[in-house]
Amino acid sequence: MEKGDGNEGASAFHMPEWMQIQFADQKQEFNKRPTKIGRRSLSRSISQSSTDSYSSAASYTDSSDDETSPRDKQQKNSKGNSDFCVKNIKQAEFGRREIEIAEQEMPALMALRKRAQGEKPLAGAKIVGCTHITAQTAVLMETLGALGAQCRWAACNIYSTLNEVAAALAESGFPVFAWKGESEDDFWWCIDRCVNVEGWQPNMILDDGGDLTHWIYKKYPNMFKKIKGIVEESVTGVHRLYQLSKAGKLCVPAMNVNDSVTKQKFDNLYCCRESILDGLKRTTDMMFGGKQVVVCGYGEVGKGCCAALKAMGSIVYVTEIDPICALQACMDGFRLVKLNEVIRQVDIVITCTGNKNVVTREHLDRMKNSCIVCNMGHSNTEIDVASLRTPELTWERVRSQVDHVIWPDGKRIVLLAEGRLLNLSCSTVPTFVLSITATTQALALIELYNAPEGRYKQDVYLLPKKMDEYVASLHLPTFDAHLTELTDEQAKYLGLNKNGPFKPNYYRY
Repeated sequence: MEKGDGNEGASAFHMPEWMQIQFADQKQEFNKRPTKIGRRSLSRSISQSSTDSYSSAASYTDSSDDETSPRDKQQKNSKGNSDFCVKNIKQAEFGRREIEIAEQEMPALMALRKRAQGEKPLAGAKIVGCTHITAQTAVLMETLGALGAQCRWAACNIYSTLNEVAAALAESGFPVFAWKGESEDDFWWCIDRCVNVEGWQPNMILDDGGDLTHWIYKKYPNMFKKIKGIVEESVTGVHRLYQLSKAGKLCVPAMNVNDSVTKQKFDNLYCCRESILDGLKRTTDMMFGGKQVVVCGYGEVGKGCCAALKAMGSIVYVTEIDPICALQACMDGFRLVKLNEVIRQVDIVITCTGNKNVVTREHLDRMKNSCIVCNMGHSNTEIDVASLRTPELTWERVRSQVDHVIWPDGKRIVLLAEGRLLNLSCSTVPTFVLSITATTQALALIELYNAPEGRYKQDVYLLPKKMDEYVASLHLPTFDAHLTELTDEQAKYLGLNKNGPFKPNYYRY
């Protein structure tokens, strides 16, 4: 058995009573549309006049706030609490509306909250989180709170925070340290404020990209004596965890949520298939038909981007290092090329690799005028943006998150989000697919927190397959989907339990 394949945890996993699949009552739960959510009705949210509406789109263009750094402001919520740092606590009511809207598209989290809050499987958990702070994350955080956890949160991306949602969380009593447009120094300051607090010691980590985990290893390594586990949801962060494990430096169990089927096959693929177009449209107003696009990387994110652009009539090229992914691209009808072969002719360059220096200064110099350059991978290292910050090049901010970088001869490229994650920096992502990811994260936290000593060693694990299947089952009633049940004879023939898991760990979905 290979290290970190998840089998050890799966074999010992026992499903609690609240996780039993009950389709009849699930469908009934989901078909109910509550008239009252939290403190105020959804109908009231919708009926407010347009003059005081504050949609998520406003976060990307709003410039009404003063330029004072949130770190220099003294803010308190309505209960007099000041243990947070957000752009403007007065935006809390607008953020609450965003959270209420998100709840409608996150049925599994709401069902999990209803089923498990009596048992409080996270009672005593002190979770420090570093993820994108959006309305969907807020639903996850409030679910974790309902299940008994205390949470402190920072942002994993300097551009993806929705200021009004961060304000709503702070108003609800969550210590949140994040705002849109943080500097590099602000970013690490916010993480430190989450971790370094008198009288509060985290015992669980929820990370997206590995920066929080890295910071604790670097600054507060003794904290790991009380931390029971790490849950990580990104390709970049998981890569870092496996590096730590290989070097013998991983001192607590870690759950690789990114490679859970319900995360990778849905968030990475279907989410990016929709959000790539949204991000490009909002920032550039471009038409995709006939445009030549090169997508660097044909993993799940690249597959989603390519499928969407092909459907819009774009001519799509793919670059790949992996012969298996490369063959998939060819079989899906895409031309496999090296970036140098097409860089002079393409209209859009999209990176989806999680690597570094995929698009170099040499590539940028050779691009055609008005070429659009953007990144759909988690890390901001894929495009060598630093090489563009030189005296001979002129930067013009033409829109929020849109820069024209102009060469001495007048040629310009259109750089989106300064090479950071396009969809969460420049647009939004589909709430329903984030419900799948967030439920997977919640179950991973519950599993690691409640696992008896010895079930998980200091290694990286996959979520037990039974829990992966449970996440999927919670979302099926939304589609009025009806699963076929095995007969006793069929189950015996296949050598399966009638209630799952239905596939071995090595099965490729």
